[in-house]
Amino acid sequence: MTEYLQFPAIDPVIFTIGPVSVHWYGVMYLIGFLAAWWLANRRLDRTQWNKEQLSDLMFLGFLGVIIGGRLGYVFFYQFEQFLEDPVYLFKIWTGGMSFHGGLLGVIVGLWWFARKHNSNLLTVGDFIAPLVPVGLGAGRIGNFINAELWGRTTDVPWAVLFPGAGPLPRHPSQLYEFFLEGVVLFALLWWFSASRRPLGAVSGLFLIGYGSFRFIVEFYREPDAHIGLYNGLISQGQLLSLPMVLIGLIIMVLAYRNGPSERSHKSKS
Repeated sequence: MTEYLQFPAIDPVIFTIGPVSVHWYGVMYLIGFLAAWWLANRRLDRTQWNKEQLSDLMFLGFLGVIIGGRLGYVFFYQFEQFLEDPVYLFKIWTGGMSFHGGLLGVIVGLWWFARKHNSNLLTVGDFIAPLVPVGLGAGRIGNFINAELWGRTTDVPWAVLFPGAGPLPRHPSQLYEFFLEGVVLFALLWWFSASRRPLGAVSGLFLIGYGSFRFIVEFYREPDAHIGLYNGLISQGQLLSLPMVLIGLIIMVLAYRNGPSERSHKSKS
């Protein structure tokens, strides 16, 4: 009889001081943000922005992640609950963030920054895109520590028995996402963006890469119980990822058709 891996006994709360509890998940968000900031500073000399403007850009990005992530989760995954209790939108302490919503929030923040500084949305996007996988990877580690968003049942040797997920072993899909959306996507984008590329090419590759990786991992991730699979085939996460891949492909095609390097667009709006 196969002995499957027991989920490690990790307390999601690091420590508590009075009424305030510090959770690993929140620390992972902070780690992702600080790492992105550090990496952004390493490439700041390749842009037309100064450190103060970079701080504005990172703040808008962080704000977009939080606000967009919450709005996306509520409207993409819990809309019926929102209709029953609109205040649920603001109950952040109950948990619930959506990457796709966070992405839309970040895009709005980048658009605002580009407009304010007479830049181009794709120029800003090409700069930010290689930084995003760090936060994605950290967030997936947070999901694993929280023993949430586990995978579908399986009998692979590395299957994990998650608390609260029933007696059957499951794919550690959070770790699959950490590897693909975090490690692999970061390495791919950091390498790709190290050389001159047409304007929008890095942004397009990010959309294609994340959308494809997320679509693949969704086959191993347990669908949301209250949503399930559409027509028994496709999950909500896959449905939201398909437009990312399509838009990314369109951006890539247009980028290489137009040709000029992103650096020649620095001062253009």
